[in-house]
Order: sequence, then structure tokens, then C-alpha cells
Amino acid sequence: MNTPASASLLKVVGLIKSGSLDGFEHEVEVGMKSDLPDIQGWINLGIACAQHNRLNEAVLIFKLLRSIAEPDLRVLYNLGLAYAIQGKLHEALEAYNSALEMNPVDTETLINKASVLNDMGAHAQALDVLEMVLASERGIPEALLNQGIAYNHLALYPQAIAAYDEAIRLRPDYLEAWSNKSVPLNNMGRHQQALDACRHALRLNSGDVNANLNLGNTLFLQKDYTRALDVYDLVLNKNPECAEAYAVKGKVLHALQRYDLAIASYDAALKLDPSQNWVLGQSLHAKMEICQWNSVDNDLQRLEGLIEAGKKVILPFPLLGLIDHPGLQKSCAEIYAKQEFPKNPSLGISQPWPKGDKIKIAYYSADLHAHAVAYLIAEIFELHDRAAFEMIGISFAQIQDGLMRDRIVKAFDQFIEVDSMGDAEVAQLSRDLKVDIAIDLMGYTQNSRTGIFAHRAAPVQINYLGYPGTMGAEYMDYIIADKVVIPSDSQADYSEKVIYLPHSYQPNDSRKQISDRRFTREEVGLPEDGFVFCCFNNNYKILPEVFDVWMRILHAVDNSVLWLFDANPTASQNLKAEAVKRGISESRLIFAPKLPLGEHLARQRLADLFLDTLPYNAHTTASDALWAGLPILTCTGKSFASRVAASLLSAVGLQELITDSLEAYAAKAIALAKNPADLKIIKEKLAKNRLTEPLFNSELMAKSIEKAYKAVHARYISGLEPEMIEIPAE
Repeated sequence: MNTPASASLLKVVGLIKSGSLDGFEHEVEVGMKSDLPDIQGWINLGIACAQHNRLNEAVLIFKLLRSIAEPDLRVLYNLGLAYAIQGKLHEALEAYNSALEMNPVDTETLINKASVLNDMGAHAQALDVLEMVLASERGIPEALLNQGIAYNHLALYPQAIAAYDEAIRLRPDYLEAWSNKSVPLNNMGRHQQALDACRHALRLNSGDVNANLNLGNTLFLQKDYTRALDVYDLVLNKNPECAEAYAVKGKVLHALQRYDLAIASYDAALKLDPSQNWVLGQSLHAKMEICQWNSVDNDLQRLEGLIEAGKKVILPFPLLGLIDHPGLQKSCAEIYAKQEFPKNPSLGISQPWPKGDKIKIAYYSADLHAHAVAYLIAEIFELHDRAAFEMIGISFAQIQDGLMRDRIVKAFDQFIEVDSMGDAEVAQLSRDLKVDIAIDLMGYTQNSRTGIFAHRAAPVQINYLGYPGTMGAEYMDYIIADKVVIPSDSQADYSEKVIYLPHSYQPNDSRKQISDRRFTREEVGLPEDGFVFCCFNNNYKILPEVFDVWMRILHAVDNSVLWLFDANPTASQNLKAEAVKRGISESRLIFAPKLPLGEHLARQRLADLFLDTLPYNAHTTASDALWAGLPILTCTGKSFASRVAASLLSAVGLQELITDSLEAYAAKAIALAKNPADLKIIKEKLAKNRLTEPLFNSELMAKSIEKAYKAVHARYISGLEPEMIEIPAE
């Protein structure tokens, strides 16, 4: 028989239904006190409020019950649940802990506490709580689901899959377990199995939002972008306020280089949920890809403030091209590393192994094929002293693209494809191979695998070449640099200890072939007469401030043109429009389509002077220009990425092309354009120096790097902590 509701309870219910909550808290408090000791009706009302998304009212009811009535586990449990739904995780955890003081083994409270800990990122603590539950009773699917979530976030993907499989064995129609299982499968590169898991979940409920999002993410990872977009659109048709769907749809459109639509999708996501991780930065990066600068100043100011406040607003890589502030870049990297790739102790402490006859070094990358990084470092792989080093290549991408891939594979003693393995598995493989030094050639660039190093793949771990900045991660021991890219007074802006090479940090391939093809100005769209400035950097590196300077240079040099990389049609049109705004005819901007590397190097000989970008300089593009005999004018900034061209110019003996302000940069460009004899002297000097100075001396670079590896290995063997190392010039 149901207990009749009290008059005071009915009055409060009436207030809720009417939407008139004036005096609500007073009426609840008075009513509760009059109904003591019978509070079940009030508990039921709080639950009903929560079920109907009246969370503020639910929290108020349970808080008042907690303060007025006798201690009751049901009140504390439901208070924690309401807080958790609101996203007030610390308050939820406190409520659950209070409930557990009354009954330390209450299963539902323990499981919910573990769920909150997972949401807080305390995954190891969540596992400890779940072990208490599962030690007494294995057959609890909800506990296993949360265990799978924790294992996945700790990059223990096989354990996550095993937990989900056990939950499914106990409850074959457990949709959440089927859907969640796709995540660690994807992380292990087992995309077809992930696809099967998502489809099984959707057979249970075709409209489930998370299952559809996981399906879309799986298709995205398979680069099946069209079908991924269809899935996200299906979600948005049914759930037009799903911010996450807009965010991931933006990523797909970004990958398809449909930047306008990507920006619209990112911005829709932010409008619905401004707190989404990294989306603001992705939107801004997409805008830079098409040189859409209408709000860039406000965006950068906002971005800087949010990073300083510790917010998860932008990935580290895009920031390098936006703000020349190494301290801010470090903060951004630390935020990202802590959120996405925290130190992972799940494999245990890496035990030192006896010193072998050779130092085992392993290079880790998804770019060991026809890629800019490979073009730089391929010859160093070949030149390593095999009497002193054993060489292992760890490839994240099975790409069979011909000569460069074949060349790189042959350069290693072992070359291992790990694209289908999880981060923990690759780290364990590295330990089993007894790798002494692990060199990450990617940092935070596309397709990187930072989680491998978070598991400590080797006793010494080095950040090198692919990412011009700090990783902000405690497990990366060193960064390879030189005194130009990281001045001595900037070492504190890097979480790694600096290894200083004597000339430039950047290796180069002295075997790089320049095509014999003889281009004419006419066939590439350049005027027969007049000075040709150029910049073949990616368009996202062009900031309005630098473009302003370029237009001032064109104003000052009659009949001059600016030859740019044709990255995408929208960027080219926007740059032409920006030129017109600054009083320069759009015909003076000429765009170069992508060509095979050898031909691209050959056509650069038609240009007179390469104008560098700031704060993200030309990197491989700069050394390509110098190798082709094209001088590059740069302006140095404060961060690693803004000082690379200066490093290369110093190593090829052309310090006169390094400036320290945009005013000096503009003046130098104008002076060289108006004084052909001075430019001729520089070109002749470059033609001589590129064969005699250190920049393109691969043997010298290989010896310097090997000295660095020997030095860091010796410190480790001696039980010494990482410290700054400077390799002297020979």
C-alpha cells in the first residue's frame, strides 16, 4: 500500500510543475521538517527531478535532506548521482565518499564512484575501487564497463577489451560495452574489429548517439571520410544540439581540406559547448589554412589568455605557427601531455640492462617514407657507425611508396611495423629489444604515438627533428637543438634537457637530387622581367603581420612579384583579396602547384629571394631552397620554430640574411632587390658554401649525433640524471 503524499510535498510538486520556484527552497525545508521521520516521499521527489533533468531542484532536495534528516545512504548516493550528471565531479565524489563511510562495500556507490574518478581522469584510482567490487563479485557488467574505460585511458588496450568482453559475456545485449569496445580496438589499429563492435551496438539501438559517434570515429581512422560524414550527419539530424558530433565532423572536413565547412562545424560545436577540448584551436588552425584573418587578432588574444588559465583549447602543433612565445608553447604542451598522454607506469619501472657491445638506438615515426622528415634524415640512418650502434626502425604506418621507403628500410638492422599494436605493446616490444635510446621523430605532429614514450619505451628518450618545440612531458629526457634555435637563456622554456649540436640541429641529405628539367618563367606563370620574391611555406604559416611586410616590399620594388605555394584554392583567393586591400594588384601574387621534389627544387632557380615566415619559419623548405641555390631571408623570433632558418643560414655561412626585426627584414629584402650585384655575391657565396660549410655535410652531422647518443648513454649507465649536453665542433 502506498503512503499518501503529505500536503507540503504536494505543494512543492505543484511549484515544480508550475515552473514558479519562488520560495522553493523555503517550502522544501519547511515541508521536510514537518514530515520527519518519513522522508521517502522527498527522496522519490528528488529522484523524479533528476530523471526529468531538473537537476538543480534534485540537488537542493538531497542537500536539504542531508542536513535535516538522519544520515541516509540513499540520500548521499542520489546527491552524488545528481552532481555527477551536472558535471560537478568533486562534489559528486565527496557525496559518494560520505555514503561509503556508512557502507564501505555498497556496490552501486562504489561503481558510481569509479565512474566519477574516470571522468576526473583518475583512472588508476578508479581501477582500485573497481577491484574492490570485482573481488567480491565478478559478475557485475557495470563494474566491468568502467574497468574497460579506465584501462583504455591508461592505454592498456588488451585489458580494456578483455573487460568489455567479459561484460558482454554476462550481458550479451550490453550496448555500451559493445560501443566502448571499439575505442581500444581503434587504438590498437584493429579498425575492422572496431567497426564490427560499433555495428553490433547499433543493431541493439540504431539511434544511440555514442555508438554512432564511435562508428564515425572508426570510419574517420580508416580514412573513409564520406561514410564518416554520413554518420555524423545522421547523429545531428536526430540530435541537433550534439556538440561532440559537430566537433568530430569538423575534423573530417578538415582532413578533406574543406576548410570553410570545417570552420562552420567547429564553431557550431563551440556555440553549443564552449568548453570542448581543443576545438577552438582546431577552428583557428582551419582558418589559418585558408588565410581567413578577419578575427585573428581577437582569436589570438583570447587563445593566449585561455592557455595561461590552463585551459585545453589548442593542440601544441598549431600553436607554433600562431604565437611566438616559448613559455606559452611549453604551457600548452604540458596541458596536452597531462590530459592526453600522462606518464603511464603500467609496465612497471624500466629495469636497466647490462651495457652491450653496441648502443641500441631506435627511431620511431609514421613518416619513414616520402615525407619531409625522411628527406632530411635518410642519409644519417645510412651513415650511422654500425660498429658502435645497432639501428632499429619502428614504423607506425605501413606505407609502400617506392624508393624512399626502400632506402630507409635498408638503412636499419631491424625495421618493424607496429601500426596494429597499442602503445603499451610497442613500449614493451622496445623493452624486450633492450633499446637503449628511443628517438621520437614526430613529437605532436600528425599520426604521432606519444603514448609509447609515456610508457617509457627506453631508458633514454629523445625529442628530435619532427616537432620544433618542447613536448612538455616528464618522460621525454632530451631535445636535440643548437645554440641558435634554443639560446642558453631559453632552456627553462623546454621540459627536456637540451643536447646542443655544434652547427645546426637539422640533418640534410647530400644525395638529394635536383631535376635536370629546365623551367622557364613563362611556363610557371612568372613574368619574364622583374624581381621574383617567393615563399613555398604552407599557407597556415602566413600571419597578417608578415603579409603586411611582404606587401610593403612589393610596393617598394617595382615590377616585383610574390610566388607562393598553392596549398588550396580558397587560401589563394583570400591572399589575393588581402593583397588588394593593401593596394597591391592580385596579378602580382602567383601560385605554384605541388610538383615532385626534384622538379620543385629545379623550378626554385627561377626565383631571386625566398622570404621566410614568422613565427613558424621554413624548415625542410628552407634547406630545400638553399640546396637549390636560392637565398632565404629570415627574421628570428623567440621560439624554436621561429629560429630554424637562422640556424640553417648560420650553418651555411650566410648570417647576413638573418634579421632580428620585421623592419630590418623588409629593409634587407628591398635593398637586395634594388642592388642586383649584392644579391649576386650572396648567391655565389651560397653556391660555394653549400658544398663546404657544415649544413649539408651529412658525415659531420652523423658524427655529432653519435657523440650525443654516446654522451647521454654514458650518463645513464653511470646512474646520472639527464643534464644539458654540448657537443663541441670538430
